This record gives sequence, C-alpha cells and structure tokens, in this order.
Amino acid sequence: MIHELRIYHCVPGGLPKLLKRFETVTLKIWERHGIRQAGFWTVAIGPTNQALYYLLAWESLAEREKKWAGFASDPEWLAKRAETEKDGPIITHFENMILQPTAFSSVR
Repeated sequence: MIHELRIYHCVPGGLPKLLKRFETVTLKIWERHGIRQAGFWTVAIGPTNQALYYLLAWESLAEREKKWAGFASDPEWLAKRAETEKDGPIITHFENMILQPTAFSSVR
C-alpha cells in the first residue's frame, strides 16, 4: 500500500467552493473509478487556512496511474470541473507526493 499526499492551495475565498466540489461531485466520481481516499484535512492553526490536504490509498503506482488517468479524462468530471470554475479558478496550485512508510510506521 502506498499513500499519495495532495495539497491544494486555494485562491482567496476558494476553499469553501473546493470543499463543496469534493463533497458533492469529486468523491462520487472517484468511487466510480475505485479511487480510495484515506482522509481530508484543512488547517485549524498554521501558516494558511486556504489549503486542503488529503491522502489517497493505492495498492501500487500502476494502480494509481490507471485509475487517476481514468478519472482525469472522465467526461462528467471535466464538465463538472468546468462548471465549478466558470467564475475563475478555485486553486492557485497544488502539490502531490507519493509517501512511503518508515520501518517503524504503524501504517504499511
């Protein structure tokens, strides 16, 4: 099992729109593609409160590539993303990292 950490940095005021898109659109499409989320977080105390952090769980990099490609080209996702960004982008940029557990991690 590998985990992918993704961080979406939002435009000012964009976080509520991004959260709504995940809750009402993205997660349903992920489910159809077999994409498993391991958790979502926002910042309560820290340098910015305009970012969304989340983890995805993958069996392998090959699984990630296949399922993420399917999601990224899904016609419903493309249409809904365009619709939610009709007034401008929601995020300024994003980061993603593939994490590997340490020898002493409780998560493998």
